[in-house]
Amino acid sequence: MNLKNVKAIFQREFRAYFDSPVAYVFLVAFLVLVGFLTFGVTMFYERRQANLTPFFFWHPWVYLLLVPAATMGLWAEERRTGTIELLLTLPITLAEALVGKFLAAWAFIGIALALTFPIVLTTVWLGDPDMGAIFCGYLGSFLLAGACVAIGVFASALSRSQVIGFVIALAICLLLLIIGFDPVINAVSGWGVPAGIVNAVASCSLMQHFDAMRRGVIDFYDIGYYIGVMVFMLAAAHVVTDNRKAS
Repeated sequence: MNLKNVKAIFQREFRAYFDSPVAYVFLVAFLVLVGFLTFGVTMFYERRQANLTPFFFWHPWVYLLLVPAATMGLWAEERRTGTIELLLTLPITLAEALVGKFLAAWAFIGIALALTFPIVLTTVWLGDPDMGAIFCGYLGSFLLAGACVAIGVFASALSRSQVIGFVIALAICLLLLIIGFDPVINAVSGWGVPAGIVNAVASCSLMQHFDAMRRGVIDFYDIGYYIGVMVFMLAAAHVVTDNRKAS
């Protein structure tokens, strides 16, 4: 893989986000939504605790709505406008194009996450929080965002319609979030599914691996899980796009 080609695609896609007002609307929506859920819904000040547990709690649900919206046009728009043929005739491989697009979208979400730093400053001002736990929470959130972005890239590759890409990404992310919840596990267990299979499916939950990190626990198993999701989804997007190109 030629890193120069990946960098060129990354710069092209990253610049495209800020060439339209959509990026700024997204950033504002992300910050407003996270701030409202943290301070308005979970009553951050009323808790009188200098920790960001309620802040990180909402990240998966915010990503569920906004990440599919940020990624739905990565491939669908290329296919709709016909520029995908031009892109694939350039001296770059499909894998390089996929990785460049993925990294651009992930970096964009990373900027949105970084702009939440005033909440950290507020927490530091209010008390003496565990900065290690905060770091773990941000790392987990960033990895979770990367997994959702990879899912969005895959969903966008399935159709030329951005709406369909959004819905598919939303459905996959929602499924991977809720399969680790106790009500879902209990319901599946009630169907007579063996406990080993239920536990194996539950271990694939995006939420389960994020919960440990937002509480300040870094486990290489959790990091490896998110990296695995990214690699798998990008590989699936590569297969889908390659098959469509061949046909």
